[in-house]
Amino acid sequence: MKPRVWMLPVIFAALLPLIASAQQDPLFTQYAYNKLAINPAYAGSAGRFSMDLISRFQWTGIKGAPRTFSFNAHTPLVNPHIGLGFYAYSDELGPSVDYGLMGAFAYRIPFRTTTLCFGLQGGLKYMDIDWSMLDAEDQDDLLITGQVKNRAVPDFDFGIYYYGSRFYTGLSAKHLFQNQVVVSSAAPDDKTSFTKLRRNYYLIAGGAVPLTENLEFIPSLLVKYIRDAPLQADLNASFLIANLLTLGVSYRTEEAMGLITVINIGKGFSVGYSYDIWFNALKSYNSGSHEIRLGYEFDLFNKERMLTPRFF
Repeated sequence: MKPRVWMLPVIFAALLPLIASAQQDPLFTQYAYNKLAINPAYAGSAGRFSMDLISRFQWTGIKGAPRTFSFNAHTPLVNPHIGLGFYAYSDELGPSVDYGLMGAFAYRIPFRTTTLCFGLQGGLKYMDIDWSMLDAEDQDDLLITGQVKNRAVPDFDFGIYYYGSRFYTGLSAKHLFQNQVVVSSAAPDDKTSFTKLRRNYYLIAGGAVPLTENLEFIPSLLVKYIRDAPLQADLNASFLIANLLTLGVSYRTEEAMGLITVINIGKGFSVGYSYDIWFNALKSYNSGSHEIRLGYEFDLFNKERMLTPRFF
């Protein structure tokens, strides 16, 4: 089916209430490899300096469909109680763009076989809307013509993360201060439109269950809650084969299914790809969603402190 150019204003008009009342964070099918974006307490938990780059192209075939790019890097320090991380992303949907730049600090409490972590993350969030991309019926609408430039606000997150060699679980809250970003200032009658950063709450959990010597079953769960919005959950079932190849399937309550493949190339490199199939009202207008991930990790301090193989 040919791309529906006219779908851009339709999609954005449908999602504008979400943008105005409950800002959504970008989420990924391969979230298990991008935990720092969800929970700052994860910083340093990989045991090595770890980097991940993810590109997501949602609803391909529709002009103006979401495009998201995410980069995170984190590491433990020589001090076993400290983990540091960095997270940046860009999220585009039609005429709207959302950028974030965050630094993470985690305090880690090691026990005999497990570790409890508390994390804080702070930085800047920037949002902009190019109203000229919309074919508005009233081009003189003050909401469109009365734009302002101040759209950057500070942002802070908090998380708790607890893990062992074969399990993990975590709770986190993002956008703690619920800051407002000015979208349009309709002077001279001083009517101003804001988007509010509603708090996003996350629960993550996962495990590794040995089935045979060369086969591990790795289930995982992500639950997201925002006040006045439907609860969203991602359920994932993956299999790690010979510590080289991961094959998985996920289900999202937004009526989507994802197919996941991850290959450990060697020397710390891994490549992941996922394809989402949608079952909602947009299924007739798009050819699915694609997500590509490149990961790399190495022992920054030349001190081996993680188990091999590592599952999370």
